[in-house]
Amino acid sequence: MKKFNTAGPSIAGDHYMIDPLTRFDLPEIESLIDDKRYFVLHAPRQTGKTTSLLALMHHLNAKAQYRVLYANIEGAQAARGDVDAGMKIICSAIARAANLYLKDHRLTDWLGQEGATIPSGDRLSGLLTHWAQTTDKPVILLLDEVDALVGDTLISLLRQIRAGYAQRPEAFPQAMILCGVRDVRDYRIHTAHHEIITGGSAFNIKAVSLRLGNLTPDETQALWQQHEDATGQSIAPVIYEELWQDTAGQPWLVNALGYEVTWQDRSARDPGTPISLERYKAARERLIQSRATHLDQLADKLTEPRVHGIVAALLEGGSVSEHFSTDDLQYVEDLGLICQRPMLTISNRIYQEIIPRELTWPAQVVIAHQQPWYLDARRHLDMKKLLTAFQQFFRENSDAWLEKFDYKEAGPQLLLQAFLQRIVNGGGRINREYGLGRRRTDLFLEWPVDESLGYLGTVQRVVIELKILHQGLEATQKQGLVQTADYADRCGADESHLMIFDRHPDKSWEERIWQHDESVGQRVIGVWGA
Repeated sequence: MKKFNTAGPSIAGDHYMIDPLTRFDLPEIESLIDDKRYFVLHAPRQTGKTTSLLALMHHLNAKAQYRVLYANIEGAQAARGDVDAGMKIICSAIARAANLYLKDHRLTDWLGQEGATIPSGDRLSGLLTHWAQTTDKPVILLLDEVDALVGDTLISLLRQIRAGYAQRPEAFPQAMILCGVRDVRDYRIHTAHHEIITGGSAFNIKAVSLRLGNLTPDETQALWQQHEDATGQSIAPVIYEELWQDTAGQPWLVNALGYEVTWQDRSARDPGTPISLERYKAARERLIQSRATHLDQLADKLTEPRVHGIVAALLEGGSVSEHFSTDDLQYVEDLGLICQRPMLTISNRIYQEIIPRELTWPAQVVIAHQQPWYLDARRHLDMKKLLTAFQQFFRENSDAWLEKFDYKEAGPQLLLQAFLQRIVNGGGRINREYGLGRRRTDLFLEWPVDESLGYLGTVQRVVIELKILHQGLEATQKQGLVQTADYADRCGADESHLMIFDRHPDKSWEERIWQHDESVGQRVIGVWGA
């Protein structure tokens, strides 16, 4: 029985999958190989790079024009800057791959004999020369996880390849693909002598960089429909637009949501149980809360300075006049965190949820307020009581907490989100909208009133708009009320609030903390100062 794959390369007999050879421009890659080019294929983690490279190896070997080998050299990361240890691991990985995929033991034999006498700084070059000269066809090498290497080991790899480039195809691979998360131009290699060498200078023979993209909307739907076709389990068509908005076709997310909704939900293992929109939304929330490895790796990047500036501006909703370096933008996009077109945004709706949750996790776990404190007799959230409590919490703790946040620019918005998440966790869900130039963060809170019915019963829907006071209070409130009313109408919210944070240090807390209600059409909006 096939399943959605969330770990490692996809296997046709075990997993639902889109034909990996359609994931990139195959004729272009074949042309580059025919033209004896060395080039880069890069994409964010768990996008399908390894699956695609393995499929390419089998495809080209079946055509019998070349002898093609895939090798994963990630193990050499542990060697750090130890070139001797790193080259042993890299050469061993290539020889072992030749044993496995080509049934060719000559590379292993060479490493145990002549190769053992060659200095580590020339051992890889010698191995590839031996392979090319003793093979009856031009050889092609597909190296995976190249950017996992660090320091002098990575420099030695790139320079040995560059040194042998002129001997191709008779005495070196005719073509080579270097694969990883980043383009080689983004490598910042720190040597043992504290020099910084860029990948572009160490590997200036690169012909082109190709990027493996996400699934298209049609491919995203087709992948899930493979499950429907195989099992007969009904999937509500309305899910597919939500799936696309949540994932933007990111392959791991598409598969992880499929696995969560069809397998981790044990009641849905019965193909007779239809996959409804509410089942899908529940699976989405579980996935976000799981802090799965893929999502954890993503969150780990938020501490990098090159990432921080861009994500902080998006969280704060800063001005569209913000300027970022082209290299930094490309690097953060290569990580899969953002997309630049048609406008600079977080890549997809799930990442948009993950980022503030991850940044506020330390605050969430220590906030002492508890969910039952804010439930009324009907089991509705008492939003006025909750937001009043937040005002007091913010007054007492904001200076200390905001100092702890790495993302101080968006600190007030993040602290309120941490407070709300602490209260609704396990009972409701919060959806977020933020972005460059918006100058606000919109929160949409959904709270099932009947625990037994969940989202199939009565749901309390609340909108909260967060703004930082940049201009006068009157102008900020006027603009915010219109925006809050519009967002509440779009969400079908029963209740709406506008929270305005005043960060002027010369104002007392008595001046900053206030509350009143305003009417916009038929809607009453609670307006809060903090």
